[in-house]
Amino acid sequence: MFAVRRESHRIARGAFTAGALVAVMLSLPVARATAQGDVAPAADSQRGLVAQALAYEHGEGVPKDQRKASLLYCEAARAGDAEAMYSLGWMYANGRGVARSDAMAALLFARAAAAGHVYARQMQQYVGDEHGAIPDCMRPPEPDPPVALMDDGPDPFADLPREKRKIAELVEKMAPQYAIEPRLALAVIATESNFQPDARSVKDARGVMQLVSETAARFKVTNRLNVNDNVRGGLSYLRWLLAYYEGQVTLAVAAYNAGEAAVDRYKGVPPYAETRDYVRRVRLLYPNERHAFDSKVVTASPMLVPAKNKVRREGP
Repeated sequence: MFAVRRESHRIARGAFTAGALVAVMLSLPVARATAQGDVAPAADSQRGLVAQALAYEHGEGVPKDQRKASLLYCEAARAGDAEAMYSLGWMYANGRGVARSDAMAALLFARAAAAGHVYARQMQQYVGDEHGAIPDCMRPPEPDPPVALMDDGPDPFADLPREKRKIAELVEKMAPQYAIEPRLALAVIATESNFQPDARSVKDARGVMQLVSETAARFKVTNRLNVNDNVRGGLSYLRWLLAYYEGQVTLAVAAYNAGEAAVDRYKGVPPYAETRDYVRRVRLLYPNERHAFDSKVVTASPMLVPAKNKVRREGP
């Protein structure tokens, strides 16, 4: 029932035919997905997010991925896009990419109708009146959770098995060359791949530091499964992130997982469950919040500039 109705509404919209969708997708910046699957969409506009979501929902020009589609719809819905609210409501009503929930669908259809979507009110007859809570991904970002820090007690990497120890020794030798404290690099590696040199994620991030192809190209890594090359690329990226966030470890680590675009957009750790858990795990192994950085590597993130200006204005 919903599938037929959904297709007719999709055709009625008209603006996103298969050809048009591919054209829109090709014109958008490439999205960076984390190695474990979180989405960090690069498109700035709500229309761009909806176009990407439609493409992933129906496999038009990209592999079909309804979970990714739901996250992109939710991103646009949080910004108030009526089409995104309607589409996400349909996915909840049918259990596509998300757990089926009439209550969630009803709420989203009601919000879409209030925002002017022409079909949303009609769809409410199938799921009832608004009576649910909004999806977590539509909630405003919460303050970064406190990190349970350990003290500077025993080195958590002191008793690694032989094969992992060999990788750790390589990192301990290379990290200082990039002005990275070895313990931070090892914390990232432990969280990313558990020291597995042939690790490969579903998003094709590879090696001990789980480099995606874009990051590898950015830092001139030709063989992501070569331990030396992979560690060199990962350390280069970590060095860049520490400079970009002026030594703030939590932000740098969050960006290593979700991309600096996502951290900048949310002005802190993105509200992705995986990224928050990732930051927590790394920080348990590396408790220091501040790390030395080289300001000559890259200009600081724009999100840090307003805070600096505020200090200048309020200073003596």
